Amino acid sequence: MVQIKTPEQIAKMREAGLVVAAIHAATREAAVPGATTKDLDQVARKVIADHGAKSNFLGYGGFPATICTSVNEVVVHGIPDEKTVLKDGDIISIDAGAIVDGWHGDAAYTAFVGTGHAPELVELSRVTEESMWAGIAAMKVNNRLVDISRAIETYIRRQPRPATGKYGIIEDFGGHGIGSEMHMDPHLLNYVSRKRGKGIKLVPGVCLAIEPMVSLGTARTETLGDDWTVITTDGTWSSHWEHSIALTEQGPLVLTAPDCGKAKLAEYGITAAPDPLG
Repeated sequence: MVQIKTPEQIAKMREAGLVVAAIHAATREAAVPGATTKDLDQVARKVIADHGAKSNFLGYGGFPATICTSVNEVVVHGIPDEKTVLKDGDIISIDAGAIVDGWHGDAAYTAFVGTGHAPELVELSRVTEESMWAGIAAMKVNNRLVDISRAIETYIRRQPRPATGKYGIIEDFGGHGIGSEMHMDPHLLNYVSRKRGKGIKLVPGVCLAIEPMVSLGTARTETLGDDWTVITTDGTWSSHWEHSIALTEQGPLVLTAPDCGKAKLAEYGITAAPDPLG
């Protein structure tokens, strides 16, 4: 069953989304050489507390932190700790979430630590982020779920190949529904699978977390002994971008973007739905 939200519920999700946006802003500023991933988690905890929100990551399936900190070859679900010290040249994907009055927000971004990053890393992050926006632009009334998957995959496949030979679209993880729970139906692939069919029809009230994960090599992953940390099997570095989006009668509303996604959607000729919080 796919949960259809009312405008009032979407407004609550927008509140949660703005908390996530604040976490992103604060952790991006704190992601500097010498900082530990535990330091970043402490920053996120303070933002959540300052907003009177709750963490939807902490305790989820036993997860011990408020954000995921995935450095370099870690694709997703990296656990913040005191041993992982950020170095100049690292990349880190930070996945964060928040709950306001029972409604969830969830988003991720990739940050560059320090300076001197190889051009292929900069391009990796750009390609991943832009493929996310291509997917968001495909979130239109009467489209199907597969249209989002196709838009993401098509954007990535059309980019010039990196020096490593290819981009790997991670297959083991994808996007998802979001609302009164962080992870809900439907599951959203970042590529087209004939086995999955066309998926649900997109109607006003559908809310999705769209989150491509792309590596500089393989699409395959493995999970480390902590049962959380997911890395690429070939050790290539990866990028992760995510936003939570509500589909409304007025169009897509990017719940976790400060401007509701207006600037980026305008590049696709799409008018973002107005902010329900004014």
